[in-house]
Amino acid sequence: MGDVLAGFHAAWEFASDSVLIRYERGIRTPKLFQALGERRVPLAALASVTLTPGRRGTVVLHAEPRPGADPLMDAAGGQLKEGCDPYRLVLPADREALAGRCADELTARLTGSGPADRHLVAAPEPPLHFKAYDGKASFDGAAVRFRWSWTGASSAKWKTGDQHFPVAALSGVEWRSPESFEGHLRLLPREGCGAAGAAAGAGQ
Repeated sequence: MGDVLAGFHAAWEFASDSVLIRYERGIRTPKLFQALGERRVPLAALASVTLTPGRRGTVVLHAEPRPGADPLMDAAGGQLKEGCDPYRLVLPADREALAGRCADELTARLTGSGPADRHLVAAPEPPLHFKAYDGKASFDGAAVRFRWSWTGASSAKWKTGDQHFPVAALSGVEWRSPESFEGHLRLLPREGCGAAGAAAGAGQ
C-alpha cells in the first residue's frame, strides 16, 4: 500500500502485511500515546477496520484488534476512554477519500476475526515506576514493589508494610481505570506460592 495517514496525535503508515502507528509526543497528546511511541500491528492481529464520521469536521478510522492479539488491549479490558484508544485515528474530513480507500484495502487483506491463539502485537515496555493515591509501585524486571504512602494508604496496608512480589509468584495483574469507582492495580498471586495479593489506588 505505502500510504501514510497523519491525523490528530498519530500517523498510520500502511505496509502490505502491517500498520506502523507512530504516536505524537505533544503536550496535548494522551499520556498513553506518548508512552507507546510507536507500534507495528500485523494485519493478522486485526478483526475489522471501519471509517465513520467524527465530531466537528472529522472522520475516524478505527481498527478493531482480534481478542487475545494485543496484550495491551487485553490488560485494558475495554476500559480505555475513546480518546485514548490506540487503534482510533481522527482525521480532518478532507482526508475522508484517502482514509476510505485505506480502510477498504485493509479490510480486503484481513484474514479472520476470531480470537487469536497468541499475542500478535508486541507488548509495550512496562513503566519502571509510577505513583498512585496510596503509594508508589516499582518494577525491575523480576519483581514488583509497593511502597505505601503515609498520607493515602489504609491502616491495614501500613500494618502489613511495604510489599515485594517476584513475578514468578504472580498469576496475573488486574487493572481498573481511575475513571471508574475504586480504580486500582491488583497483583494476583499464583496458587501455592504463598504471596498475598495487593492493590494500589490507580494514580498517574
